[in-house]
Amino acid sequence: MYPFLYYLCTEFVVCQRGPKVPSFIVKNMITENQLSGMIAEHLQGSHLFPVEVSIRPGNRIFVYIDGDTGVTIDDCKALNRYLESQIDRETEDYDLTVSTSGADRPLRFPRQYPKHTGRTFEILLTDDASLSGKLISADPEGIILEPTAGKKEKQKENITISFQQIKEAKIILSFK
Repeated sequence: MYPFLYYLCTEFVVCQRGPKVPSFIVKNMITENQLSGMIAEHLQGSHLFPVEVSIRPGNRIFVYIDGDTGVTIDDCKALNRYLESQIDRETEDYDLTVSTSGADRPLRFPRQYPKHTGRTFEILLTDDASLSGKLISADPEGIILEPTAGKKEKQKENITISFQQIKEAKIILSFK
């Protein structure tokens, strides 16, 4: 008997051919749109909002949320419990993770910027130029960034960047 490879979840798994080769039956899996609707219903009227909803192989569900004034563990637990009450475990086998967007993940919505005023960002623009600097302010149109000056450079003027120009914005974590 020769081993064979098959792709499962993002890992290669080696199996021996034999009488008990696993068979996979895909049930009516929940969709990202269905999840997004449930999340919007639960978060409606609160300061919280969904940032990302994804279903990965193996029915692993990841929900990332953020809030205008931050997110607590209790906020994540409440959403997790709500989603678990809406999804039937008898018909749906899944692994659910509800988490904050986190400082290591790029900001995706203009509403995420104001609470990060004063923090240092690395910003990739749509023309693939890269900037880093301290966020001075944010409004519905864009942000004002104070560029980081090199050791021998003098301080540059603040830069106004519209949200349409931003391809990706990440917070630079400082442990000083």
